[in-house]
Amino acid sequence: MQKIKSLKVFFLAALFVMALSSVAFAGAQDFTLVNNTGYPIYKVNVSAASTNSWEEDILGSDILPNGSSVHVTFGVGNQQYWDIQAIFEDGSSIAWYNIDLLSTYQVTLNNDGTASLQ
Repeated sequence: MQKIKSLKVFFLAALFVMALSSVAFAGAQDFTLVNNTGYPIYKVNVSAASTNSWEEDILGSDILPNGSSVHVTFGVGNQQYWDIQAIFEDGSSIAWYNIDLLSTYQVTLNNDGTASLQ
C-alpha cells in the first residue's frame, strides 16, 4: 500500500513539473485568436509591428472557420506590439495593426473590420 501511495505522489509531482516547464517556455504574447468575421479565414499572418513584412501563415494547411478560435504561441520574448492579417478564400485580406499582445490574452476579429481585445 505504501508503494502505491509513493508512486501516486511521484506521478503527481512529475505532472506538476511538466506543467510548470511548459509555462516557463511560453511567450508573454501568447493569445487566442477568435474568428468573428462571418467568413472562414484561410491564412493568418502575425508579425512584429516593427517589421515591414508578414511572417509565415500560422494556420498552415488549416482553415479557421467563422466562430472558431486558435491558440497562437510564441517563443520566449517580450515584443509588445504586433500586427495581424487575415486572408480569406477569395484572396482579400484585413489587417489589424499595433496590437499590444503583452496586455491581451484574446483577440477577436470582427465582421466590421475591428478587433476586440481582452
